[in-house]
Amino acid sequence: MNQRAAVLCAAAVVVAGTVTAVPAAASPSPSAEPARAAALSWKNCGTTGQPTLQCASLKVPLDHAQPSGEQITLALARVPHTAKTYQGPLLVNPGGPGGRGLSLAGFVASALPKAVAAQYDVIGFDPRGVGKSTPALDCAPGHFATVRPDSVPSTEAIEKANVARARSFATACAKKYARVLPYIDTVSAVRDMDAIRAAVGARRLNYFGYSYGTYLGAVYAKLYPQRVRRLVLDSIVDPTGVWYEDNLTQDLAFNDRHRALMAWIARNDKAYRLGTDPERVETKWYGMRAALAGKPADGRVGASELEDTFLPGGYYNGYWPRLAEAFAAYVNRKDAAPLVEAYENFAAVDAAGDNGYSIYTSVQCRDAFWPRDWDEWRTDNWSVYAKAPFMTWNNAWYNAPCAFWPTGSVGPVNLTNGELPPALLFQATNDAATPYEGGATVHALLRGSRLVVEDGGQNHGITLSGNTCLDKHLAAYLADGTVPRGTGGVDAVCKAQPDPKPSASKAAASSTARGSTLHGLLGFRG
Repeated sequence: MNQRAAVLCAAAVVVAGTVTAVPAAASPSPSAEPARAAALSWKNCGTTGQPTLQCASLKVPLDHAQPSGEQITLALARVPHTAKTYQGPLLVNPGGPGGRGLSLAGFVASALPKAVAAQYDVIGFDPRGVGKSTPALDCAPGHFATVRPDSVPSTEAIEKANVARARSFATACAKKYARVLPYIDTVSAVRDMDAIRAAVGARRLNYFGYSYGTYLGAVYAKLYPQRVRRLVLDSIVDPTGVWYEDNLTQDLAFNDRHRALMAWIARNDKAYRLGTDPERVETKWYGMRAALAGKPADGRVGASELEDTFLPGGYYNGYWPRLAEAFAAYVNRKDAAPLVEAYENFAAVDAAGDNGYSIYTSVQCRDAFWPRDWDEWRTDNWSVYAKAPFMTWNNAWYNAPCAFWPTGSVGPVNLTNGELPPALLFQATNDAATPYEGGATVHALLRGSRLVVEDGGQNHGITLSGNTCLDKHLAAYLADGTVPRGTGGVDAVCKAQPDPKPSASKAAASSTARGSTLHGLLGFRG
C-alpha cells in the first residue's frame, strides 16, 4: 500500500472513532410488507442499442401511510436476465435528486461483464415526480432562462435579485404542488423502491446507486436491512451534512477541481496558448468571467452561465478539452462561438432540466433542516467564497429556495447500520461533488462494508467509467458477493485513470466513450 493510501486508511479509522457523534435524527420505522402489487406488465421498449429493454409502470401511494389513498405512477425499465442462474432484481439509480433512471438500466446491463449482467434483471426507474413518472413536477418553467443575475452578490441589488428568484421558485412550487410536496422526499422514494421489490416478487433487493443514489440506497438499507441482498454505493454522500453543510463542503472541493483544470491547461500550453503558470491561467479565466458579466456572449452566456458551463469539469475531467478549447477561443481569438456551444452542450436547462431541478429542491428542502434566516446564508457563503470563489455563490443560489420552502423538514436519517450483509463502497479521493470524507463516514456507519478507493481519482461516478481495477471489484461482488479484505480503513486501492489529452476535435469529450456516456446519464448537481 502506498503512502497516500496509508494516510487514507488512517483518515477512515479516525472517522470510525467519531461516528457516535452523528446526530440520531429521526429514523422512520418501516411499514409492513407492501400489499403485493399485481404483476407488472412489461412491454418491449427496446432501442437499437438495447433491443431487449422492457418498460412498465407501477402505482404507489402518494402517502405510504395511506396505502389506499391517492396513487401516483412510477415509470420502470429493465433489461431481463438471460442466464440460468438468477440473482434477482438489481435496482439502479443515477442520483440527483431528480435524476432520471430509465436509461441507466440499459447502460449498467451493457457495461457490466455479460456473464454478470445476465444473472440480474437490471431495473431503472424514474423516482416519484421525475421524468416519465406521474405527476412529473415542473414548478417554474424557464427558471434558468438567460441571462441570470451575477451569482456573486457584490451589490445589494444583485443580492436582492437573486433572493427574489429563489423565493419566487419556492412560491411557485407551493402554488402548483401544495398537495404533493410533503411526499417528495428520500424516505418516500425508499418506500417506492420497496414497492418495486414487492411488485417483482423478490424477497430481497440488489441495489447500485451513484451520488445522491448512495444516500437513497443507504436509507433503504436502514429502513429495510433484512431486504438487502447486495448494496453498491459509488461516490458517496456524507450523511452527517445533509444537505446545507454538504453544499458548503462541495464549494471548497469544486474550487480545487477548477484549479486542477487551470493547472492542466497550463501544462498543455502548446495546445491552448493561455500560459504555463496555473495562477495566470486562472486570472485569465476570472477576467473572462468579468467580461461576460458586462457583455454576455451571444446575449446568453453571462457570468452565472459561465460558471454553469465549467461546473461539469468538476464532475468529469473528460470534459476538460472541450472547456479549454472554448476558454482559449474566447481569450485568444475573441471568438465566443465555442463558449456558447459549450454552454448549450453542458449547461443549458431544458424542460427535463426544469423537472429535475423541481425534484432536486423538493427532496433536498424536505429532507433536511435548512437555515431560514438569510443572514446565516450570507455569512456562511461569504466566508466560504473567500477560500473558494469558483462556485460558492452559484451553488448557494441553486439551493436557496430551501430558505423559503413551504413544507417542514422530516430531517435526515441516521444511517448507522449493523444488520447488513457486506456492502461495497467506491470513492475517489478528489471527488468534488461528494468529497472523500463521505465515503469514509459511510464506511464506518455500515458495519462490515468494504471501501474501494480510487487514489488520485478526480471524477464523480467512477465505476463502469473505464477504470478496470474498480470494475473488477464491482463485477466480483455482483457475481458471487466477493469483497476485498484490506486492513485498516480502506479495503482496496486502485490507481486513478490518467488525465485526458488535449485535442482540437469534439471527439476529445468522448475519448473514453463509456465514461462520457455514464456522466451524461448521471448529470450534474447531484
